[in-house]
Amino acid sequence: MGTFLAPFPSPQPVFPTVDTEFSSTAVSADAECSPTFLASPDAEFSSSIIALLAAMDDDVGAGSSQPNAPFAAEADADFANFPLLFAAHEHDHHQAVDAMMMPLPPKVLADLSVNPIPSSVVQGSLFPAAGEGGATAGQHLAIGKRRRRQTRSSSQSNDAPGESSGGQAHAPDRARASRRVWVRTRSTEWWDHLDGPSCPDAEFRSAFRMSRATFGALCDALGGAVAKEDTALRTAIPVRQRVAVCLWRLATAEPLREVSRRFGLGISTCHSIVLQVYHALAAVLRPTTITWPEPNSAATVAARFEAAYGLPGIIGAVYTTRVTVVAPKANVAAYYDRGLTERNQKASYSVAVQAVADADGAFTDVWIEPGSLSDAAVLGRWALCGLLGGHGQEQRLVGGTSYPLMDWMLVPYAHQNLTWTEHAFNEHVAAARGVARGAVRRLKARWRCLQRRSEVKMQDLPSMIAACCVLHNVCERAGEELDPDLMQYELDDDDGDVVAHDAAPPAPAVQAARDRIAHGLLHGSHPIN
Repeated sequence: MGTFLAPFPSPQPVFPTVDTEFSSTAVSADAECSPTFLASPDAEFSSSIIALLAAMDDDVGAGSSQPNAPFAAEADADFANFPLLFAAHEHDHHQAVDAMMMPLPPKVLADLSVNPIPSSVVQGSLFPAAGEGGATAGQHLAIGKRRRRQTRSSSQSNDAPGESSGGQAHAPDRARASRRVWVRTRSTEWWDHLDGPSCPDAEFRSAFRMSRATFGALCDALGGAVAKEDTALRTAIPVRQRVAVCLWRLATAEPLREVSRRFGLGISTCHSIVLQVYHALAAVLRPTTITWPEPNSAATVAARFEAAYGLPGIIGAVYTTRVTVVAPKANVAAYYDRGLTERNQKASYSVAVQAVADADGAFTDVWIEPGSLSDAAVLGRWALCGLLGGHGQEQRLVGGTSYPLMDWMLVPYAHQNLTWTEHAFNEHVAAARGVARGAVRRLKARWRCLQRRSEVKMQDLPSMIAACCVLHNVCERAGEELDPDLMQYELDDDDGDVVAHDAAPPAPAVQAARDRIAHGLLHGSHPIN
């Protein structure tokens, strides 16, 4: 025990440790409070009392310089008992100690498990001795982790006795712990029927606008760009089904909910697949499918146009159509279409699609601009307009009256009171321009998404239009016939009666060149095929 100071001025200690017999008595008192003594039936209650005494140090204050401050505080409360501690004889000292010792109460917390208290706390010190509870918080965490690992290993050994940890004793546990993902079961009966061998080719062509052979070749060309790998969670959607989702969406313009129901896929999955195939068609097949004729092939195209329509040097026909869109969030005025607004009696927005077609009706170039621009303005911003004409090349395009007359653009006469020569020339130009108009009509008839107002985002709209043009060329060059019911669609943006007033007047030399061509058609009596 430590040295206790009396509450009143006195140099005499409370427990004179210089007394040998009293020190032995104190040691015997400590021995009764030792951990061995706590092992008695009332040891749990005693340990609780000692723990409460140890907690009283927090109330006294952490800045106390004496470790036995709680006992000194209690000395003030028990001031009346202090005369017993100052007996003149040793016998009185022993009696005072015996009087201060409280008898242990009966066992009242027998069922409560109490952690063993270090002997230093029992002896009155609030600071554990070395080796008895002096571990840090990190050491306690390490001990707890070690105990949990031991408990886990013991439970595993109890579950599979006699088997090693590296064996197959825990195979059922690993099977139960494997990840499982809930996936909604959807019907794929419609797609399985179309993809199966029992589906008639006419039904397949009606759904996807092409035969099985063309569809298979298209899937082979896009396989590297749209294929996905299987994962641990689910099996990847096949390439054929991915391409079919996009084609059916473009062909029918049905909402994504209907696409999801037909193919047994989620709505968001169908949306991502459609966008992926859009971009794949525009990035992979457009450079090889929509190509401007080379000089050698250009001569062949010009010969075919001249043989069919009598116009020399024609390498392509131009036609500009409009695809209505939802009002964009940015730069709305650029997409405001005045012509569609007057026709629909409400504000309409569109993009202008300028298409150049060869003698077979396949597109050799596609150019997209905002819908507020006129056909002449779109042609002026065309990337290839500077490459045509001049340099002694007799290569021209043929278009309607909405385009200006230039040295590389042949358009019909637009003034009143036409002569027989000018009237015949206009008939030949209209027939040649009909190649591009017919190609655009088949484009929109085959892919109905271009007939309705598109809700595709503006950054994805060029890829969608390019994908439709690529598929059009694939079908045209494969000889895919279009259903007569689909050909009932008529273009509503005909530019036959529109005159390009915003273009600069043609040069006299250009007008003279057109007059020579018209005179040769009339006197040459070239028939229109």
